Order: sequence, then C-alpha cells, then structure tokens
Amino acid sequence: MITINVCVGSACHLKGSYKVISSFKKMISDKDLENKIEIKGAFCLGHCTEAVSVKVEDKIYSVNESNVDKFFHDVILGKLKENE
Repeated sequence: MITINVCVGSACHLKGSYKVISSFKKMISDKDLENKIEIKGAFCLGHCTEAVSVKVEDKIYSVNESNVDKFFHDVILGKLKENE
C-alpha cells in the first residue's frame, strides 16, 4: 500500500491542496487502485513557500494542478511498479 500524505495546512490549502486531493482521488478511481493507494491529509510538512506539499514514503514533493498528472504517473505509479 502506498500512502500519499497531502498537506492541508493554511499555506497549502490556499495553493490548492483540495484540488490536488480531488485529482488524486479521480486518478486512483479511474485506474481502480483503491486497494493499493491511500490518501491522507497532513498538516504542515515544512515546505510552505513551495506548492502543495505531498509526502510519499520519506520524500516531500511540491505538487499543483498543473503537475499532478505527471507526478501521479511518474512517482506514484512508478512506486507501485517497484513494489510489485
């Protein structure tokens, strides 16, 4: 199981964290990966000046509406392949 922690703190909220979460939910549903990926809300991941902070395993990424598809394909689907 891969856990995607998305910051929903004030800075990330203003930068679109709920839009990023919605995009993740749709992509997970579209690819029928509900049993392999979970999304959790998190508060301040310490990268407030960047885009929405997303933590996967021990790494923090900056994700926004314009790069969420690429992030999901490259990072999340990539990690799923590694774990198979």
